[in-house]
Amino acid sequence: MLIQIAILLAGLALIVLGAEALVEGASAVAKKAGISDFVIGLTIVGMGTSAPEMVVSFTGAVKGIPDIALGNIIGSNIFNTLLILGLTALLMPIGITNENRKRDIPMNILITVLLLALGLSKMFFGIGENNLSRIEGGILVAIFVVYMVFSFKQGTNNGEASKEEKPEEGHKEPGVFLSLLMIVGGLAALIFGGDKFVDSATWIAETAGLSEKFIAITILAGGTSLPELATCIVAAAKKKGQLALGNILGSNIFNILLILGGSAMICPLSMANINLIDAGVLFLSSILVLLASFLWDRNKIDRIDASTMLICFVAYMTWLFMSI
Repeated sequence: MLIQIAILLAGLALIVLGAEALVEGASAVAKKAGISDFVIGLTIVGMGTSAPEMVVSFTGAVKGIPDIALGNIIGSNIFNTLLILGLTALLMPIGITNENRKRDIPMNILITVLLLALGLSKMFFGIGENNLSRIEGGILVAIFVVYMVFSFKQGTNNGEASKEEKPEEGHKEPGVFLSLLMIVGGLAALIFGGDKFVDSATWIAETAGLSEKFIAITILAGGTSLPELATCIVAAAKKKGQLALGNILGSNIFNILLILGGSAMICPLSMANINLIDAGVLFLSSILVLLASFLWDRNKIDRIDASTMLICFVAYMTWLFMSI
């Protein structure tokens, strides 16, 4: 058991370090291309910090463990919004722009609803099966490609590109070659660490008599969400709320469209073990961000909004542990 726990921690360390290298390298390349702060968070940083989820879910799909792939993503999106965004806004209220309110937040809700409608069609509509087929996975991936192209065009055409962002004193951006090296090295660490992390977590879950779904929604989701947590806390400390919000929305969208879509294309994913509570909390997490943009201080995710998110997260985790 101790050996497996050590492997689990080592795998997690590789995932976090790999994600950090990937994010820094990718962000440096993005800044040189003149992309806005929010769009960097939504796309480059969002994708980079979601790379651990991608590795874990793809590995789970390849190994025929759908509960790992699904539980990891559903759990990660819940962690991202309720815990990480909640903690970040509690430390430093996050400003919301009109574009966030009209486009980015509704997009997050629509994609969440699309996932639940496709994957839980039998539960909600009494038709088909509660699974994501290869065709449905392909639809999600196609939407991801269109959305990313649109986001990059918006980010480069609206003139917001990182002009306000000043490099930290004493901090020098890596050159293009070093940035590319960091991207490749980060991906390698993510792939190797993710493989070991999944193997160890699955072994520990089975030994402890826990379901794969439970371990995926708690340990795997929490562990692979650490890059988002670190990124958002640093962003809050530097008063870069748009980068933090973009990171969370981008990670959630990336998780559903590319990671779950890609996982379903590798191996159709059964969602039979996802119940109404799991689906309801996932949907609620996306709705709470929208409500935050209209209630109390409508231009911020303030501390009242943050406290509501954290209370919902604690309630869900308590329910999960009581359901063991």
